Formats: sequence, structure tokens, C-alpha cells
Amino acid sequence: MRLFLAGDVVGKPGRHLVTRAMPGLRLEESLDLIAVNAENAAGGSGLTPAIYRELIAAGVDCITMGDHVYRRREIFPILTGEPRIVRPANYPQEAPGRPFTVLTTRGKNRVAVISLVGRVFMTPVDCPFHAIDRVLDAIGPDVKIILVDFHAEATSDMQVMGRYLDGRVTAVLGTHTHVPTADEQILPGGTAFQCDVGMTGPHESILGRRIDRVMETVRTFRPTHFEVATGDPRMHGTIVDCDPATGRATAIRRIVIDDRRADELSERTRGGRA
Repeated sequence: MRLFLAGDVVGKPGRHLVTRAMPGLRLEESLDLIAVNAENAAGGSGLTPAIYRELIAAGVDCITMGDHVYRRREIFPILTGEPRIVRPANYPQEAPGRPFTVLTTRGKNRVAVISLVGRVFMTPVDCPFHAIDRVLDAIGPDVKIILVDFHAEATSDMQVMGRYLDGRVTAVLGTHTHVPTADEQILPGGTAFQCDVGMTGPHESILGRRIDRVMETVRTFRPTHFEVATGDPRMHGTIVDCDPATGRATAIRRIVIDDRRADELSERTRGGRA
């Protein structure tokens, strides 16, 4: 059983990379479930219904969100009505959207996907540790494969969550910082962990934004619009192999898909080569 989480999709460059590469990547890597964090997919902040449908049509099975989940109100009906998207589980119960979802793969395995946001250096929210306990109780013991996207700022916050959930979920993979970390590992209890899987978007940038705009604000303190950059799009993500009978991870691996590789994957799909 093989899971894949792509890091924060940033604007049109990130979306275009997903739509070109994802079908071929599923074939090449034999991916059973594909999840992407799409909280930055619409102009760098938030998600729209049209972009949601675009990502699903590209082969994405589940979309996770983060602190920009409600940046665009038009996404509310999708959050409340569609099973393939989750908002942070430690938001208030009344907040629009699902705190988790359980999907069935083509191989008939059930997979739970959960989103959480951290509290260190971020807008105050409910405790993610108490929230995940409630969610795991609600999911129950019959679902063995559980993927957690922990959308957090501090690596210490992420590491604590990884240790807290070790042996209780299949994978704890971080998002939010847009910078991939080289600490991928399988913890002693069988949970795959990585502080941050990185960004799917333009890497000739400052975290996906135009370098000149960020520099102007940093140097002059004058506010500017941080437009999404365009150069050197890459998809960073992480693949986790697991035993479907136990939910324990057996391998974890980082991948990077650049523009050239995306073209190769797209050509493979068009050529019908499995």
C-alpha cells in the first residue's frame, strides 16, 4: 500500500505541475492514495471550487487544508458537501468542513486522512493533541491506514506530534513552511514522519512569492502585494509505503518533480504506458 502527500500547492505554477505530473506519477510509483495540501492553490491563498475540481480531475484523491482554509468563502459548499477535502480537525466543531475523511482506494483499502494545524507561531486554535485523540476515537479501530497532515510552523511542534502519534497512525507529514526537511524516518512504533514535505510551486521565489516584492517590503517596510512567482516550478512530496493489515509504515521517501520530469510523466500518460 502506497500513500503520497504533495506539499503546499502554490498558485497557477503549482496547479499546472500537479495536473501535468500526477496521472503519470500514479502509474510510475503505483500510488494507491494521492493527497495534496491545497490551501495556497488559488492565487497563493485559499482554494476555489473550480480549482478543487481541477485537482480532483488530475487524479488527486484527497485535499488537505491549513490556516488559509477559509480565505475564500466560495469554497464553503465544497468543504461541507464533498468527502475528498478536510479542514483542520482542531478548528471549532461549528467550523465549515470535515475534520477527517475515510476514503476507499482502488485496491479496496480504507484510508483516513486528517488535517491539523499547529499552535506555535500561528493563530491560536484548539489543542491539536486533544483534537487528534477525539478524531482517532471517531474513526475507530477498523481503519488501519491513517495519514495526518500537520500544518505547522515550528519543527519542535511537528516532532512532538510525530512522537505523540507514533504507533497510532501510519504517517505524520508536515506542511506549511514550504521548505522540505531531510528528517524523513520511521519512528519506533511504525509511524512514518517528516517535519515538512515542502512546496509544489515556483522555487525561484521566496516561499512561492515574487522575490522583488518580498525584498521591497523587507528593505523599505512598505507593504506590497506578494504576487505568486513563476520560475522553476517543482513538486515536493513524500511517498509512504505501509502494511494495509496493520497500518504500520515500512518505507518513506522524498521526491522532487521539476518541469522536465513533469513533461516526461505527462508524455507517459498520453502514450498509455503503464
